[in-house]
Amino acid sequence: MTAPDPTAPPALDWTEGGAPISRAYDDVYYSREDGRDETQHVFLAGNGMPERWRGRPRFAIGELGFGVGLNFLTVWRALDADPEAPARLDYASVEAHPPEPDAIRRAIARWPDLEPYAEALLAAGWPPPPGLSTRTFDRVSLTLWVGDVAAIPQAWARETEAWFLDGFTPAKNPAMWSAELMAALAARTAPEGTVATYAAAGWVRRNLLAAGFAVARRPGYGRKRDMLAGRLSAPPNDPAAPDRPNARPAPPAG
Repeated sequence: MTAPDPTAPPALDWTEGGAPISRAYDDVYYSREDGRDETQHVFLAGNGMPERWRGRPRFAIGELGFGVGLNFLTVWRALDADPEAPARLDYASVEAHPPEPDAIRRAIARWPDLEPYAEALLAAGWPPPPGLSTRTFDRVSLTLWVGDVAAIPQAWARETEAWFLDGFTPAKNPAMWSAELMAALAARTAPEGTVATYAAAGWVRRNLLAAGFAVARRPGYGRKRDMLAGRLSAPPNDPAAPDRPNARPAPPAG
């Protein structure tokens, strides 16, 4: 498979229901059934949210695969709707090929209450430039790394409470799910931080386990029988990571 031009927006097709499909990876960006429900089931519930962020002064989320921003916009909307939400949310994500503004508008048109959030995102400067950039919206900050996913360890040096692993299907985009990358994420995870993904492939599970996450299969969303969710259960093995206390053993998130 030929890699897409790193300077170009993604070439997209669209399902009848309005979900974008990447031509380069031959994979849909989110569930054909209901992408927002998938986000809430897999990534919010899979990481124990909103309960885990309530009463916190700050909460940090990390994501692999920003896509059209559906996860970010859903989290932002949930934050505004929750009177016990943290005073500050730091959201960091990576995207190799940011979609055009009109593609983002089209992708989230099914959920009108997300449209004001999408417009605020686009008004802050879109598409983002290559490299690292940050946008701030009241109590929400969005840090985006546009480029090679392998550069994330150099791009992020913060402790993350919850990870959303939302790259394209592992078999079609294996670099997003590698053992090295999972170890780098674990090294930047706060004590008892969590991870969730729609993926359930055995080698993805093994890479997460090797990185120090205690993971378990859970019921997936829609036609997906299984997903993975878990919690950091061992100290990271990454000498380049910032110093932090070792995480004590903990059961899978729930």
